[in-house]
Amino acid sequence: MLKDTYKDKGKRNRLVEELITMGIQSTSVLKAIQHVPRHFFFPKDFADKAYENIAFPIDKKQTISQPYTVAKQTELLDIQTGEKVLEIGTGSGYQAAVLKVMGVHLHTIETIPTLHQKAKILFSKLGLTINAVLGDGSLGLPELAPFDKIIITAGAPELKENLLKQLKIGGKIVAPVGSLDVQKMILIHRIGDNEYTETDHGNFNFVPLTGFNGWTIT
Repeated sequence: MLKDTYKDKGKRNRLVEELITMGIQSTSVLKAIQHVPRHFFFPKDFADKAYENIAFPIDKKQTISQPYTVAKQTELLDIQTGEKVLEIGTGSGYQAAVLKVMGVHLHTIETIPTLHQKAKILFSKLGLTINAVLGDGSLGLPELAPFDKIIITAGAPELKENLLKQLKIGGKIVAPVGSLDVQKMILIHRIGDNEYTETDHGNFNFVPLTGFNGWTIT
């Protein structure tokens, strides 16, 4: 039974206030964070920590991202209602839910079967129409491309052309790129067939992106 109490809503309000002090300005992003019950995506025994501004371990050595990170990546994408968005790394499903309530057509891909299945069940319970796919996220979803926006929620060693080419001209991709220890949050804007601009938005730390174009973890 999923319960969202007044106490939970109050905690979300305080979280939103904290995100504002950290520099998040997008009203639509803040409204989405305020709307989505993060505790639904948390391990049940640790739900009391859901509204702390921290990343937290979930199944299979993965994490649910820090709310600030979710808000920052989403803000960088400049999400518009009705856009077609690809999320690489479903994880807990929290980032996907935030994107979905912003009114996008969302496709999300996850490589770990347990996480994929849990997220699918939760999306269904929450009435969120999200196309959740099990597969190698590092390859994207070329059969459904092009996308208006792409978000990668795991640390990539580099961004391969195969993902950049899945963006529409005018589209944007946000991704943490770097070493296994630290990544730079980069925003790439596709402005032509072979033209891209890139900006850097600070250091972050994500779990590794695995798969054909990701890290080989032993």
